Amino acid sequence: MARGKGGITKYIVWAILIASFVGFGAFGTVNFSGGVGEIGRVGDTEITTAEYTRALQSEMRSMEAQTGQPMTVEQARQQGVTNRVLSQVVTNAALEDETKRMGLSVGDERVAEALRNIDAFSGSDGSFDRDAYAYALRNAGLNEGEFEENLRRDSARSILQGAVLSGVSLPDTYVDTLLSYVGETRAFTWATLGRDALNTGLPVADEDTLRAFYEDNIEQFTLPETKAITYAWITPEMIVDTVEIDEDTLRAAYEERHDEFNMPERRLVERLVFSDESEAQAAMDRISSGDADFETIVEDRGLVLADTDMGDVTRASLNEAGEPVFSAEVGDVVGPAPSPLGPALYRVNGVLAAQETSFEDAVPDLRDALVFDRARRVIEGMAQDIDDELAGGATLEELASDTEMELGQIDWTAESDSGIAGYETFREAAQAVTRDDYPAIETLGDGGIFALRLDELREPAPAPFEDVRDRVETLWEQEQAQEALVAQAQDLVPALSGDGSFEESGLDPVEETGLTRNAQIDGLPRAVLEAAFDMDPAEVRVVPGAGEALVVRLDTITPVNADEPQVAQLGNLLRDRAANSVSQDLFNALNADIQSRAGVTIDQSAINAVLSNFR
Repeated sequence: MARGKGGITKYIVWAILIASFVGFGAFGTVNFSGGVGEIGRVGDTEITTAEYTRALQSEMRSMEAQTGQPMTVEQARQQGVTNRVLSQVVTNAALEDETKRMGLSVGDERVAEALRNIDAFSGSDGSFDRDAYAYALRNAGLNEGEFEENLRRDSARSILQGAVLSGVSLPDTYVDTLLSYVGETRAFTWATLGRDALNTGLPVADEDTLRAFYEDNIEQFTLPETKAITYAWITPEMIVDTVEIDEDTLRAAYEERHDEFNMPERRLVERLVFSDESEAQAAMDRISSGDADFETIVEDRGLVLADTDMGDVTRASLNEAGEPVFSAEVGDVVGPAPSPLGPALYRVNGVLAAQETSFEDAVPDLRDALVFDRARRVIEGMAQDIDDELAGGATLEELASDTEMELGQIDWTAESDSGIAGYETFREAAQAVTRDDYPAIETLGDGGIFALRLDELREPAPAPFEDVRDRVETLWEQEQAQEALVAQAQDLVPALSGDGSFEESGLDPVEETGLTRNAQIDGLPRAVLEAAFDMDPAEVRVVPGAGEALVVRLDTITPVNADEPQVAQLGNLLRDRAANSVSQDLFNALNADIQSRAGVTIDQSAINAVLSNFR
């Protein structure tokens, strides 16, 4: 299908055309049997197997370039590539059929110009080279007449396509309306009336009232699809108490991590390198005299402080510069001192004291790490034997009885996220499991393993009233409070619409300024923002909340300033996008009309033959 104005420029069209033809020779070959020559027609224009094959090869090669992975025909079929390519070649055939009906074509001069603008046919001097032209076509298995005829047809299609896609413009009113919607800002004042602001009591619901509320809002009390699942699992944390680590192993681990437990003093340092000693000394003199500070010297070099940051360094890592740097106080600048890049000034920003941890003090950390690692390896060793037992017919209950695995049950829904359902792999397995599946060992992210069994699948259904009665009562009370608060807030509207202030009405106001429709402010209810953009200045409105009432007064509307560069840029972007969208709609309408008038015939058996012989 056409994809916008950019797709019809002559250079891109010609480049794609030559790439598809030349690429055909390099990408692979297709063997056909039974003399299949076309896969369909639009009107009197045939869609050849070669055209479909080249288009499919080009699209698959593009997908491979994006993903870095080879693509098979079956993968292309599953991802909709084959159908997308078929739609493309049908569209091309429809345009070509229409150009023939209209008598639209291009002359030899246009074809010659097209050939001259294809880089693949250029010689070393940049001009058209007939030998390069012949060589490229020969490699693609094409002759000059066939290729030039394709160029002629493609140019004619491009003219028709371009006539639809180009030249569409939208009135300024359209763009101004979009800009106004996106860029207008509001200033407003709002306040919340919560349960503590109620000046009347709430009614007490009887059972009939609660049951009626339950029935009227049954969707809020409907349980989602639920899977009753039995599972057996074991994690490293479950068996750490049974894992023992001897002292020799702990000491060996301590020696391996000696540098982690015993770290020398480090300093947080910035370094500014100069080309020679004299330049570095001149900069140091300016700092010493107070004429400049380190930041100024950095800026004078066209750098930022981030460019000089070395992080935390040890004395040894600084070599000769280690002594002056580690003798300095925090905030001092020292140097010039050597560096691998040349003479440099160093500023000390912090001191990290040496850290020494004895073996005895490190034992708790060492033991925790070793115990969990040992537990993971124990579970890894168990996994295959347990999986074999399951394959041999063992039940989850038997596993829990014969091994250290623990048995559990869960009523799992898509919202479950506690306990074992906190593991992504369990949620994926629970989502996929069916009654026909047999339990099998799967891994958890922390080195644990599990197996599960679907016992019952419950379709979405209302929860029994008795099970959700407390929630019904809470929501009913919330609704009653909201209605009472909204009515109470409505009584304040006349005063707030005049000269009265929020404070005089006993409200705690919040003022917002310069907010657009898509503003996201912590603590600002979305309903308040939406109301502000639906009001006139000085209007006051009461908006229901969750068990509360929200009072909003619109103070000012600030229109978009069309003279601001960012607004002008956004306007141009909106104008181009809208014009492209309209152009594409027009092209789609034309394409559908052509295909409807001309008629489209597709030979699926021919397509299947192409795909089955594609390699």
